[in-house]
Amino acid sequence: MTTQPIPTKIVVAFTGHRSYAHEAKEQLRDTVASLYEEGARHFCVGMAQGFDLASGETVVELMNDKRNIVLECCIPYPAFAQYFDSEERACYDNILSHATIVRYAAERYHAGIYNRRNNMLVENATHIVAWWDGSRSGTEYTIRRARKNGCHIKNLYPNPQLKICL
Repeated sequence: MTTQPIPTKIVVAFTGHRSYAHEAKEQLRDTVASLYEEGARHFCVGMAQGFDLASGETVVELMNDKRNIVLECCIPYPAFAQYFDSEERACYDNILSHATIVRYAAERYHAGIYNRRNNMLVENATHIVAWWDGSRSGTEYTIRRARKNGCHIKNLYPNPQLKICL
């Protein structure tokens, strides 16, 4: 009798800086495609400007070819995107229109809301794809939390800083 391996559920979350300007677009696309090939079907996006929206766009592109993807949008609060510029808002709305799951950290803004949203991203994740430059930030917070949870972390930043301060 042969024993089949127990399938592991791969859940991917993204975290990164708002200053991300598509510097790693191809690497992000390749990473998401590779994780899909490894069995990832659930992708969680925090929906902030920069790396989050770029990651969401990448997952939506993959959804055009693969129909069995769960796209989860973890949003700090319902009015979160009200101050996005028109290009960011169009991207945000497009990603949201493809979402399978939409969760809000709270009904309104309050101190600590972004950490609460970051906790939502990490709570079920097995893999984190990051754009982290090593600075003290919400991205650092999320990576620290993910490490404590035993997540696999891939930092796409050209000079990975994952060993600094952790």
